[in-house]
Amino acid sequence: MDEKALEVILVHEDGVVDHGTPLLVVGVFEGDGGSSELKGVAHTVDEALGGQLSAVVRRGDFSGREGQALLLYPRSGELSADRVMVIGLGDPARADAERYRRAAGSSVKQAVRLGAEQLTVSFPFPENGRVGPEVIIRSIAEGLILGAYVFDELKSEPAGDAKPKRVSLAEVLVEGSVPEEMEAGIRLGQVMANAENLAKRLGNLPGNIATPTCLAETARGISKKYGMKVEILGRKELEREKMGALLAVSQGSEEEPFLIVLEHRKGPSGGRPLVLVGKGLTFDSGGISIKTAAGMEEMKFDMSGGAAVLAVMAALGELELPIDVIGIVPTSENLISGRAMKPGDILRSHLGKTIEVVNTDAEGRLILADGLSWARRYDPAAIVDIATLTGAAVIALGEHASAALGNDDSLIDEIRAAGERVHERVWPLPMFDEYRDQIRSDYADIKNSGGRPAGTITGAWFLREFVGETPWVHLDVAGTAYGDGKLPYRSKGSTGVPTRLLIEWIRSRVD
Repeated sequence: MDEKALEVILVHEDGVVDHGTPLLVVGVFEGDGGSSELKGVAHTVDEALGGQLSAVVRRGDFSGREGQALLLYPRSGELSADRVMVIGLGDPARADAERYRRAAGSSVKQAVRLGAEQLTVSFPFPENGRVGPEVIIRSIAEGLILGAYVFDELKSEPAGDAKPKRVSLAEVLVEGSVPEEMEAGIRLGQVMANAENLAKRLGNLPGNIATPTCLAETARGISKKYGMKVEILGRKELEREKMGALLAVSQGSEEEPFLIVLEHRKGPSGGRPLVLVGKGLTFDSGGISIKTAAGMEEMKFDMSGGAAVLAVMAALGELELPIDVIGIVPTSENLISGRAMKPGDILRSHLGKTIEVVNTDAEGRLILADGLSWARRYDPAAIVDIATLTGAAVIALGEHASAALGNDDSLIDEIRAAGERVHERVWPLPMFDEYRDQIRSDYADIKNSGGRPAGTITGAWFLREFVGETPWVHLDVAGTAYGDGKLPYRSKGSTGVPTRLLIEWIRSRVD
């Protein structure tokens, strides 16, 4: 998907001592207290280094605690590797896929810090039965590629030695035979991580570049590369289809709005598709209900749901999954001008429901309303919409989980399970009928905001009005789609969440 993406390859190597690499990263579990207890490659490396590693462990300077790192320099003739980085993997009884993903992310960031353009990683597998080799290898590939991501394409290139080096190749070293499942795992990890990095890039691009037109061109590129059908409805087509909610949000902007539709049709004949609908609000000033100035630059991330949908569709094309999936992205800006929608305006949506606008900053649900209504024409098996919808979701769950709400508990359980597998967690919130009363309008069928109490829930209730009886889940990713990059495989800005979650869920539907 990206010609600059880190390449990850699987290497079978019994003689690690003779394996040349600028940086060899070796994983050690907590509790491996001496040379006789170090396992696999760590034991081999320790012997080649004359017991340096086990001596450091015995002295208590390195315990294998998760996230701990130790850099060693081999003497001449000991190892072919220029440097050895030992990474702590923590308690082996609790080792899971996320532990390896984080260790891999730490490894590639250490390589960047050291100026190494290539690295080789070798981590021992746990014997706790929680995770198999295929998932471990996949998670390592994800961590390496996600951790290597840097958004610097809009910076001037420094001259000469000041130019930062990129890690271009990562080897995952495995002792013994390499089964087909590992090869499949590393490829899947690469596709999922590259997709998430695509979503990150779209999210990080500023609003003057990542316009609705930019998202439409991205969809056309995906269509051309993977042979997908693409349909892009511009202003005239939106007017013909009477998408009054999407058009109203875009009124204050010079940018043309679009409804973007990509179709991945690889499933059996007669099957009902899954439909993803992503909010593509490329910049949100709040409109006449204007946001505060502080932090408004982060509203370039308000199209993160749409970015994730586009990235998922690219991944499906790469994987050629045998399933039908429709990706829909309603996209516009929400700005202020003499034409902008006003509080008190009443809109007629594509479905025909009328909407009283009580807050122009509750605009994401308006463009999603028309997108969800359009989705119904495909008679979908399930609909999932993704949006940075409410600040209330951030207050409720912070940055560690997205809110999940819907009309089908089993579908919510599927989404939640997929999120746990890839560590993009979601947490369900209730949709009691009483919450619907908060969006009743005196002048229209519904109003677009139920006020501050239970804001995430009433936002979901608004969307529920447009999905009918189709099984549906709404993911509010306002707290998880961008952040400070605290995880080892993340950087500040867009996270790409929930790209990997959605791919994992779709894969589970294939199985």
